Amino acid sequence: MSDQVSFYDEVGGHETFVRLVDVFYREVAADDVLRPMYPEADLAPAAHRLTTFLEQYWGGPSTYGEERGHPRLRMRHRPFHVDPDARDRWLRHMRTALDELSLAPLHEATLWDYLERAAYAMVNTFEPAGIGPRASGSRPALDLNPAPAADASPRE
Repeated sequence: MSDQVSFYDEVGGHETFVRLVDVFYREVAADDVLRPMYPEADLAPAAHRLTTFLEQYWGGPSTYGEERGHPRLRMRHRPFHVDPDARDRWLRHMRTALDELSLAPLHEATLWDYLERAAYAMVNTFEPAGIGPRASGSRPALDLNPAPAADASPRE
């Protein structure tokens, strides 16, 4: 029987993920695009959610699942305007946080690869404007099924 050590344990466990998330949210707090996406005045609840999510994902405690259920990341991010600018800002702040950890190169590359893929997967619009939760009932910028103009004649 082999006792496999999780990535979570290999990188230092809870303290490492707390440091990562603390630096990340320190950067987010000063970001004029990302900060409004967090409706709570205190970023501590968001930091707790991200810490527990990352810990669980990387083989640590299952606190996130016990508190919030399945991650459903795309669904949870749907109300927010996550465009390429928001993604790039998120990645820039995560890069700063990851660099401050000074992990071993393989661990750093593994974690960065995941963070980068996750950030790209969360993009839900290419509209350049908008901060924070989307207004309910908002329409897409490009109507994919436009009605024909009243004076338009059918093409043959």
